[in-house]
Amino acid sequence: MKLEIKKIGNSTGLILPKELLARMGLSQGDEVLVTEGPDGIKISRYAADLEQGMEIARKAIKTYRAALTELAK
Repeated sequence: MKLEIKKIGNSTGLILPKELLARMGLSQGDEVLVTEGPDGIKISRYAADLEQGMEIARKAIKTYRAALTELAK
């Protein structure tokens, strides 16, 4: 699906068609999580507990980077 980035007031935004919002289970005012991975950018429903878990994982990875690097070999 090709979408156009547009000026919205003093900001720039992407307007999602209502059909896409319905398929994603989203509506106006919902929060989304945008992540970037090797396959591109992903937009998903925001879940506070997932974000808290990701923050814990980021801290653990930073703290144990050397050990994780050794384990990955």
